[in-house]
Amino acid sequence: MNPQRVGRALGIGLRVASRIVGARVAAANRPAQPQPASPRYAGSASIPGSAQPSQTQQAAQTAARIGRNAAQVSSAAARGAGGFLKPFKRVGGILWLEVTGTFFFLFALVFAVYGWQSWKTHTIKSVELSVVVMAFFLYLGISSFYRAGRR
Repeated sequence: MNPQRVGRALGIGLRVASRIVGARVAAANRPAQPQPASPRYAGSASIPGSAQPSQTQQAAQTAARIGRNAAQVSSAAARGAGGFLKPFKRVGGILWLEVTGTFFFLFALVFAVYGWQSWKTHTIKSVELSVVVMAFFLYLGISSFYRAGRR
């Protein structure tokens, strides 16, 4: 994967996301446009029984709007972070398989050395056990590197 392409994609995505968030925040902070009075009641400032919201209702509406905007921004940030971390998740998985495969090979080497020493002292049971355990760890190491190569 070309690092320049990754950087370019991340930069473009970050700029687009910042524009979207900026537009939504500006829209949320913009005061509501007052409705023009109907020509029938142009002379009166307030009419009893009219459907004008009180200050508490306006505050509740504003709080609800800010809450919706915050939820949208947080969900957009979560999607952006998920998209940003996706390549690292893949590379991290490959690296994890390679590290565990290396440790399996080290354990296989330890049991191979133990089996060789047991062979020299003619303890057949220890040799058999060390060969079985060494073969198991060799299998785990090879399969771990094979899986890392397939990814």
